[in-house]
Amino acid sequence: MRRVTGIGGIFFNARDPKTLCDWYKRHLGIDVQEWGGTAFTWTDAEGNPTKGSTIWSIGAADGNLFAPSKSTFMINYRVEDLASLLQTLREEGCNVLEKTDDSEYGKFGWVMDPEGNKIELWQPPAGH
Repeated sequence: MRRVTGIGGIFFNARDPKTLCDWYKRHLGIDVQEWGGTAFTWTDAEGNPTKGSTIWSIGAADGNLFAPSKSTFMINYRVEDLASLLQTLREEGCNVLEKTDDSEYGKFGWVMDPEGNKIELWQPPAGH
């Protein structure tokens, strides 16, 4: 079984999300949208779009998206078979969170790494 196949997103918290989003937009040219992030569309070596994107997003430091982690970031990793990977991680003694989510955006599950960082595992919907 293949485990992680790529990075689906990078999420981090800020004390002042709006100011930080504006800074990234102005100084690094990131097309930050009203929701606080952007989707980087994947391209091939010639710059032609391919299927897939990586989400980049800033949230409020007082939010609970990363709970139970106290970390200021969370990385979303793409996987091919979420259910099998979560089961394997449980069998290996990892701290897999019980909650999972299945939506139009795909299937999501979470595991805590040994440092207490919440890691999001994402199985994209078919065709993505």
